Amino acid sequence: MTAAWIDFFIMLGVFALIAIASLIWVVYFRKRGRKHRRKHRHPREQRATNPTLAETGGLPPTRQSESPGGTPSQTP
Repeated sequence: MTAAWIDFFIMLGVFALIAIASLIWVVYFRKRGRKHRRKHRHPREQRATNPTLAETGGLPPTRQSESPGGTPSQTP
């Protein structure tokens, strides 16, 4: 073997060691970050939502007079 081949195998070994070390580092820190759990709520413990327009009876009637701020209301 010539000196060029020896240098090539040394560099190949260094790159392989760096790749293996970085892979181990990524796997270790990825497992460490997975400790977050999702909080599941039971159906009866869910928060109440605002009622829809259908549940409240639709939109209120349009005002024909001026609003208390002094600006006229918009008519459709």
